[in-house]
Amino acid sequence: MKHTDEASSSWPSLGVLSLLVSAFFFSVGPVYAATSGSELVPPPLPDPPLSNAFTVALSNSPNGLSIPQSGSFFGFSIELSVINQHLGRSTIKMKPQFLSLLDNVVRRAGSVHVRVGGNTQETATLVDRLPGGQIISKDNDVDDSSGATSTPPLFFTTEILNMMAKVSTLVNVNWYLGIPFNDTSDFRLQIAEKGQEILGNHLVGLQAGNEPDLYADHHLRGSTYGPSDYANDFGSVVSQLSGRNQQTLIGPSVSSRWTPEEVWDTGFISRFSANLGALSVERYYDTACTNVPHPRDAQTVFPNYLNHTAATSFVARYTPSTAVAQAAAKPFIMFETNTATCSGFEGVSDSFGAALWGLDYALQMAYGNFSHALFHIGGQDAFYNPFTPPSTPQSSDAGWLVGPIYYSALATAEALGSSNKSQVLDLHANNGSIYTPAYGIYEDGTPQRLALFNFITDPSGVSDYTAMVTGISEDQVKVKYLAASSVSQIGNFTWAGQTFGSGYVSNGVPQGDQDYQSVSCSGGNCQIKVPAPGFALVFLTPEAQDAADYSSSTPTFTSSSSGAPSATKKAHASGAESRYGLRTATFTMLVAAVCSVCMVFIF
Repeated sequence: MKHTDEASSSWPSLGVLSLLVSAFFFSVGPVYAATSGSELVPPPLPDPPLSNAFTVALSNSPNGLSIPQSGSFFGFSIELSVINQHLGRSTIKMKPQFLSLLDNVVRRAGSVHVRVGGNTQETATLVDRLPGGQIISKDNDVDDSSGATSTPPLFFTTEILNMMAKVSTLVNVNWYLGIPFNDTSDFRLQIAEKGQEILGNHLVGLQAGNEPDLYADHHLRGSTYGPSDYANDFGSVVSQLSGRNQQTLIGPSVSSRWTPEEVWDTGFISRFSANLGALSVERYYDTACTNVPHPRDAQTVFPNYLNHTAATSFVARYTPSTAVAQAAAKPFIMFETNTATCSGFEGVSDSFGAALWGLDYALQMAYGNFSHALFHIGGQDAFYNPFTPPSTPQSSDAGWLVGPIYYSALATAEALGSSNKSQVLDLHANNGSIYTPAYGIYEDGTPQRLALFNFITDPSGVSDYTAMVTGISEDQVKVKYLAASSVSQIGNFTWAGQTFGSGYVSNGVPQGDQDYQSVSCSGGNCQIKVPAPGFALVFLTPEAQDAADYSSSTPTFTSSSSGAPSATKKAHASGAESRYGLRTATFTMLVAAVCSVCMVFIF
């Protein structure tokens, strides 16, 4: 897929006054397409209307449960060319927002997996140093017009790896790296060697080939390049690696040109069983690329994301391969995915509908026996990013944009929990309605949590539904909601009453008081209401309810006087009370005052 990482400014040219105002507001950053806030029209109500009351029957040890899943199931994939924007400038000038955003997931899941790679890994080279103290540099003199990406080849230093290691000392993050595959005569294995040396056990896998089925299209291989050729390239890498790195390779990471079965048929798994840490694929739900014969329209495709079929049909193509992986005792990973290629659809990928889609998709992959799913983060213009740092050089306190897929990550982490033994079951609720899916999450055969969706948007309240949940052993359950007014809403979503706001305003810490509701049960039955649209996560047992409370305090990462990252404890605060909010507000007032003085002198 094609992932751009260059943002385009849209500063107006209105003479001296505009230049002055633009200069003063430089630290706020330019306006990007990914924050335009263009909302689409929600799909019409189903006709005939759906039942707004139905039963969800739970029982112990049902048939069809998934393999045991870890809380770290939902992870992230960050394009290598923009990783410095997330990490910071050095190990003593790191981004506290990035640490907080990862820590939010870790507190719920126990750990989180992050892949650093993508198309730009294929032309990357690790070097000792770069001019001017840079840690990553693009070779803009190289013509890569025939290649897969819109970014030139990269050089990066070990400081990137040092920062990744520093992150793992502060937050329980495990990493994947990629071995460059553009030149089989020189795989530039320093990335693997230094990665293992610096990251140690926090390096959990090395990707050998990123979408090799697209290499011919991207002119990285000849037109006849096929699965057997890839397997031979994989073997070349194995022969050049040593030690633990030889046993943590990940492949084949095919996308859309080859099926996984075509690779399995080469004998790939048996040939490299001792070297494969996991099997992998990559795929986006749709394509938003405009350089195709018939570009897709956002409003037209929007309804496709807003039903359960989006998840079930997408995952079904891989269930034969997840069975193959289980037989081979290998994890099966969705190594890169998101709403749509080429940065996603404006109004779709950044909408509340995408949050519901991402959550349903993740739980369906868990039910389908994937072991991990990594949602991609591209450049500033990517609408699908779970989170995006500001582009301009700013203080460490500058606000980040948190997208809907990040809310999906938090809800998935809480749904699966941190026991690493959760099993998922698609309950086919409401007579299998595609608009109101439900999942049961079990541990040791006992239902612990229940996930209820409502993809419909209906401000009248008529399409809100009540699920009568039976088979409950407790007198009370607790419920958290993922909420917004419409599937087309952009920003200001809430998970359990907390939000990361809208636009570039977040310090990485959820704002507001945590809100989870208690629901009384009678005779083993509980009535759970789910708004249209919305998602409800029901905590069914005392153990699940205790684990769901994150209201005490949150580690907030700050920069000390020396610039070194540190973690402190602080209670959740409203946006106005947060350290970042106060500083941003103060700065904004100062800029406004200065600009007022400027206008007096100009006029």
